[in-house]
Amino acid sequence: MLNSRSLTASALVAAALALPGVAAAAPKVTRLTPPSALFTYHDPGAPYIARFLTGQRFDLQTTVQPDGGESITAVQFFVDGKAIPQPIAYVPATVAGLAVNTTIATARAYADTEPGVHVLKIVAKQSDGQSVVAQGNFEIVDLEEENGRDRVGKTEGNGDDDHRARAKNLIFCIGDGMGIAHRTAARIMAHGVALGKANDRLAMDTFPVTGIVMTHSLNSIVTDSAPGAACYATGNKFNNNQEGVFPDDTLDKFDNPRVELVGEYFWRTEGRTLGIVTTADVFDATPAAFGVHTQDRGAGTGICDQYLDEGVNQSGLRVLLGGGRKWFLPARIPGSQRSASSDYVLPADLVSGWGVPVGTVDTNRDLIADFQLAGFGYTPDAATLNSLPTSVERLLGLFSFSNMNVAKDKIDKRRNPGVPGVVDDYGFPDQPMLDEMTAKALQVLSRNKKGFTLMVEGASIDKQAHNMDSERWILDTLEFDRAVAACKQFAEKNPDTLVIVLADHECAGINIIGASTVDNATLQARAAANTNGVVALRDQVVGLYDAAGFPSYQIAADGYPVSTDPDHKMLIGYAANADRYEDWLTNPRPLRDTQQPFNNVTPLNAYPTGPLDRDVAGGFRVTGQVPGTSAAHTASDIPLSAFGFGAERFTGVMDNTDVFFKAMQAAAGSGGRR
Repeated sequence: MLNSRSLTASALVAAALALPGVAAAAPKVTRLTPPSALFTYHDPGAPYIARFLTGQRFDLQTTVQPDGGESITAVQFFVDGKAIPQPIAYVPATVAGLAVNTTIATARAYADTEPGVHVLKIVAKQSDGQSVVAQGNFEIVDLEEENGRDRVGKTEGNGDDDHRARAKNLIFCIGDGMGIAHRTAARIMAHGVALGKANDRLAMDTFPVTGIVMTHSLNSIVTDSAPGAACYATGNKFNNNQEGVFPDDTLDKFDNPRVELVGEYFWRTEGRTLGIVTTADVFDATPAAFGVHTQDRGAGTGICDQYLDEGVNQSGLRVLLGGGRKWFLPARIPGSQRSASSDYVLPADLVSGWGVPVGTVDTNRDLIADFQLAGFGYTPDAATLNSLPTSVERLLGLFSFSNMNVAKDKIDKRRNPGVPGVVDDYGFPDQPMLDEMTAKALQVLSRNKKGFTLMVEGASIDKQAHNMDSERWILDTLEFDRAVAACKQFAEKNPDTLVIVLADHECAGINIIGASTVDNATLQARAAANTNGVVALRDQVVGLYDAAGFPSYQIAADGYPVSTDPDHKMLIGYAANADRYEDWLTNPRPLRDTQQPFNNVTPLNAYPTGPLDRDVAGGFRVTGQVPGTSAAHTASDIPLSAFGFGAERFTGVMDNTDVFFKAMQAAAGSGGRR
């Protein structure tokens, strides 16, 4: 038996079942993974919730609840009626609310190479001999077809065994939280509009193919960034806060059923390498969705350890750039936030099935030194990054304790190097811009002639939209677009490259409501006056329709606005906003970032804590639609732009998981048109 009771208890149960009117109950299957509509709704048809590439690995799992006093003695998985060969591991369920002796059975790293819909069945038996059968389904997507059409690529005539034309390099540019209005606002600020036409376009606007993406997660119409990005890395839906794993019924942060990531798939099958670049802390949801597997996006110690322990040999990770130094420093070093509670040790069946290291709980691990021992060059600032030799083949860059400072504050420092500013308060005055990190990542990754996958994230488009800090998220969108331009330039020189620009979700329900009807001096005066802000800063300032005119921003030589407070500036509204004060002016300091280790220490503890702690003098309080102090994600669709090899696939309205399969058909299957 997998779980046992005393003989006395078993005898009592048997006696009770023998009494008239008392019937034995069969065990009950409460979860079957991969998730499917067949199991949840008894619906055998589309949509097929879980989909995988031919040969992509994933775990099978079920949770079985026995009748009272019984235990589960055996579980067997069947696919299309055939028992699978993988060994099955059994562990007790640990989440609250499940019956005693509830058992989780898992088969690791299953893969199927037959395209089409497959029926997953489990048969479970309990200690009294009764059994239960449950069925679900999953789909294997053919790399050689799309929508039933043959997609065999052109013959390259290079003498290789595989003559199909394919995208050797795959680049995902993710503007976190970036909806269509974020892009529009950035375009207006950067280029302006005259006589109804944009004076110029963003780099992402020049991509020839456009689509619309639906962004729902496995358990909500509104996704967070973890499953919102993980769908692009795996082709599957996950619960909010989870990445690279299906939900399970244990509390362990790292034992959930896995789905093979794009980097893992390409490294295992073709030797392509992986790069991750972000302006966030590298443990954050979007970068981690391309590099790790966990049900807890907040488990920073284990997430960053997993980048090295598994990433180098399982995903071909060769570039990791962003913030997050706090997870790499030993606990004894000021600024470190390594903790045992967010570290990991993997179960034996996962280690064996996936062929990965077991991990260890070590709060005093020097992860930077370990990366260097693994052959990574390390860079702590922009100067070091830009001076790295072209011969570097592995690169780690950590440019802040947690999230990097936003574009506005980095730009202010570069323009005024001798003046103390926000980046000095954070302790990292020399941080690179996202396009600089992207260029360096492309340089390193392109040394691998087999190709690469690169994820580039403009993280604070989302973070500053949460803060309802309009000018900061617009400038971060412009910074992100410059990274997109670097990727496009690379693809133009390397035509076997596919670049996809998109978001994981929309943040804050942003839109452009009009423009100020007054000049900046008047706006400054009204913002400083303790008056009726509804009249002075709304009724007499917000220009709608033709009163909005065409806001104009002067652009400096560095490509960013000389000032984000010109006369008659563009005004931003929020549909998913918390309560805030608004004066329409650029905030001199961002809101406090609670993820920073020294957030409660001078000078950061003097920064405003929330949107009701800034812009108060003008007296214009906006009542929000959501509780708390932060704007929220929305369920709105987001725009996608594609450039390069296979870009023609990305038209129309698609699910976020469709993006993965379209990209993989271009990069690993029959390719597309050159």
